[in-house]
Amino acid sequence: MSDSHVVAVAESSPSDAEPPQRTWDAVKDAIRGSHHDYTAGPIGRSIFLLAVPMVLETVMESVFAVVDVFFVSRLGADAVATVGLTESMMVLVYSLAMGLGIGATATVARRIGEQNADGAAHAAAQAILLGLIVSAVLGVLGVALAPTLLRMMGGSPAVIANAAFMQVMLGANASVLLLFLINAIFRGAGDAAIAMRVLWLANWINIVLGPMLIFGVGPFPELGVVGAAVATSIGRGTGALYAISRLFRPGARVHVQRRHFAFDPALMWQMIRLSGSGTFQILVGTASWIGLIRVISSFGSAALAGYTIGIRVIIFALLPSWGLSNAAATMVGQALGAKKPERAERAVWIAARYNLAFLGTIGLLFVVFARTIVSLFTSDLAVAPYAVDCLRIVALGFLFYAYGMVITSSFNGAGDTWTPTWLNLVVFWLWEIPLAYALAVVLDMGPRGVFVSITVAYSTLAVLSAWLFRKGKWKTRVV
Repeated sequence: MSDSHVVAVAESSPSDAEPPQRTWDAVKDAIRGSHHDYTAGPIGRSIFLLAVPMVLETVMESVFAVVDVFFVSRLGADAVATVGLTESMMVLVYSLAMGLGIGATATVARRIGEQNADGAAHAAAQAILLGLIVSAVLGVLGVALAPTLLRMMGGSPAVIANAAFMQVMLGANASVLLLFLINAIFRGAGDAAIAMRVLWLANWINIVLGPMLIFGVGPFPELGVVGAAVATSIGRGTGALYAISRLFRPGARVHVQRRHFAFDPALMWQMIRLSGSGTFQILVGTASWIGLIRVISSFGSAALAGYTIGIRVIIFALLPSWGLSNAAATMVGQALGAKKPERAERAVWIAARYNLAFLGTIGLLFVVFARTIVSLFTSDLAVAPYAVDCLRIVALGFLFYAYGMVITSSFNGAGDTWTPTWLNLVVFWLWEIPLAYALAVVLDMGPRGVFVSITVAYSTLAVLSAWLFRKGKWKTRVV
């Protein structure tokens, strides 16, 4: 057996055959954020060290998503519908934040893989400048146009009366952009434990303040559904400030200094190109949810509330999988920076297998226990059936989602943001939305037709992504 084959086998081992004590030590190292060279050594261990804090980070985000709708659902279907319609617009903000994050992660990971810490810090600073400019524009437009946006989305008069919820969420979008963006910088550098702590801080504040401000507990004012928006903004804003403080701390893997914020036209343009295509990619995918929710809203507030509850619970399952996907993206970026494309490819398939085991189990639980899960969030007999259908039908595609999520994220980690962009455009806009309308309206399946279209579309995305990934053109991307 050749030496190169021995190395390949060692690097591709997902478990590294570690005894329980060493595995527990690895968990502690991952949570503490011990520095590790992700461009060398066993791939399985590297993914593990990255994925543990990333999954824990997204678990807290998913817990918040569920807790938030749990309290808001106590205010009635109109309040839940307000949250649902606002979230359909906030996905545009999330798209911009994640798009900027894609560019930041890819660039920072490459510089770290090249052992260029100063270049990584400079890229991080330029990305933050972009985020601040974008958030200022969105904040002004969001506050001014909130009632009009709710009306355009088909909101009832009672929903439009809650426009202040959308105004707060869009007006405070800087907290979202900076939180997503800076955490993407940490992940690209391999500092996933810091990103985990940032998001845990932000979401614990959300969870504690949410019910206080919604229901007026103790000295807090009773703000109703608007209280959820205020709590969310305070929590995320606090997390963003903590994240910024960590970037300026000496000894950090990405140590940003004032000089790094000097405007660099060449680097800024590179960041705009990467972030622009990344943002467009996510906008294409997430904006398709606006089309879906527009179809759902035509069936009334009960259907919209059921859809909102079902999707929030599904997010609870998918966010940890995004943590694994982010780990794969970091591995790809750093491995390509170290001129190890084959290591990058092996890392993706190992991460996808991990995700398959996780999401397959969750999908089975959703199918079997859908009614029990939904009963935790609503007892409304008009809303519950829609939420149950959403959970069961969408969960049927989880096995496909497992591979699709990891592979599309890995394209981005390589700096190949256009491949998943075209995939999203074809799958979601030319396939999912027309299919949803045809099934729900033309074939009279109602909201169930929309749920079926989601499952079909994401399964299609997984198959096409795997086919293109095997072609290997992403290995040649220069960042």
